[in-house]
Amino acid sequence: MDANAWDERYAAHDLVWSVEPNRFVAEIIGSLTPGRALDLAAGEGRNAIWMVEQGWSVVALDYSAVAVDRMRSLAAERLVSDVGRLTPLVGDATLAAPGDPASYDLALLSYLQLPADEWRRALRAAVTAVRPGGRVVVVGHAGRNLAEGWGGPSDRAVLYDPDEVLDAAEGLPVSVEQSGIRERPVDTDEGERVALDTVVVVRREG
Repeated sequence: MDANAWDERYAAHDLVWSVEPNRFVAEIIGSLTPGRALDLAAGEGRNAIWMVEQGWSVVALDYSAVAVDRMRSLAAERLVSDVGRLTPLVGDATLAAPGDPASYDLALLSYLQLPADEWRRALRAAVTAVRPGGRVVVVGHAGRNLAEGWGGPSDRAVLYDPDEVLDAAEGLPVSVEQSGIRERPVDTDEGERVALDTVVVVRREG
């Protein structure tokens, strides 16, 4: 989907995504010391706003202007005096991140589902953005989800299993802290279903 298509999708709903952070994002980032974070493809800001509430300063990027406007509104409501620690921007996750290279403590790629070449560029941008010792957290719809799980995109070309994330990281200065497929329960009209998500955390080396 291009930016215009995402603008239309966001404009058609009060909220496309939940206001709560992704469960794996909360699990991983909740245990870290807050610092400066970059949220690439932040959507309406559910993870970015939550991170600010945990003490982080966050630059949150999305290429849908409608989503970014909504993020600003939600942040103003929820963050009040802390709203200045969130910087929402319209931008492309596959290009160089805002700010100086190696200036973030954390970069988040949450459900950024792109074809392999574009995904590799986004991952490289995330790794380049974090300082040595900083982390890149990847959460996404797994390739296995197409046949074995529920929901998510139906195009295998934009799904990725953990080994595909690590393949995309080949040649980048990172070490792997965790990598695997995790189950995510989803409430549906037909009862609870299980989605399969890829969860990978890499740490930038000096």
